[in-house]
Amino acid sequence: MPHSLVLNLLPLSPISPGYLSGQHLHALFLTLVSSVDRELGDYLHNDRTDKAFTLSPLQIDRQRPSHCLQWEHAKPIPARTPCWWRISLLDDTLFGKLTQLWLNLNLDRSWHLGSADLQITSILATGRSMHPWANACTYSQLYEQASETERTFMFTLATPMAFRQGKYDSSLPTREVVFNSLLSRWNKYSGIEISSLSLDTIFPSFFDIRTEIITDSRSKLIGCVGEITYRILGEANSLTIKQINALADFALYAGMGRKTTMGMGMARRLRPLNSLTN
Repeated sequence: MPHSLVLNLLPLSPISPGYLSGQHLHALFLTLVSSVDRELGDYLHNDRTDKAFTLSPLQIDRQRPSHCLQWEHAKPIPARTPCWWRISLLDDTLFGKLTQLWLNLNLDRSWHLGSADLQITSILATGRSMHPWANACTYSQLYEQASETERTFMFTLATPMAFRQGKYDSSLPTREVVFNSLLSRWNKYSGIEISSLSLDTIFPSFFDIRTEIITDSRSKLIGCVGEITYRILGEANSLTIKQINALADFALYAGMGRKTTMGMGMARRLRPLNSLTN
């Protein structure tokens, strides 16, 4: 069962931009895990293949379009500035092992992000919170609720995403890299295998995208952000349409492309206005 959790945070001291990188937020997540299950924390730290979670960059809680996220900070985040941080978990085992963290949340405990101290003030875990990045749904529900007729797939690419192709990275969100990225994670964690999926009828019908550079202490990565819409054109059977819809809905939890555990590749589906009124 995938979960998309939003942690509301309050820094007790200023957070330097140097400690807001994906590397430091990844370390904070492992600290949270180790606080309730040290063995699991060590496993996630050492394992390089089974990354059943994604992380967002730290967001300042202010009025801004929900699809526009901040992945770099030029200035320190001042103390007492409300922030939020999204963690998605892709399998039940990981969520179950962390249940004690969510249920026994100590609002007085501080967590370290670099030299700064943070408090977790609340955790949003369902769509009822109205936060666009908080939700939970079983894989069977995702699949059963997926439309067999909807042919339009709108995505917001909220943080830079890049896709590994051979020895190099590509930041162009073609249908193959986008839907195969989702398909790979779906088949790995859902237990509802999609054995073969034809992408031949999917075509981009709108895109407003640009490239951005993410830098850290070790490398520079070029990724793509913006909005893109794909449509199924021509003939496609209802099963194929349903499977593609399920993958599009799964994007909220799985993200796309590389380094999703470091804040890259955050994406979610947007619904066309006419589908919301039907």
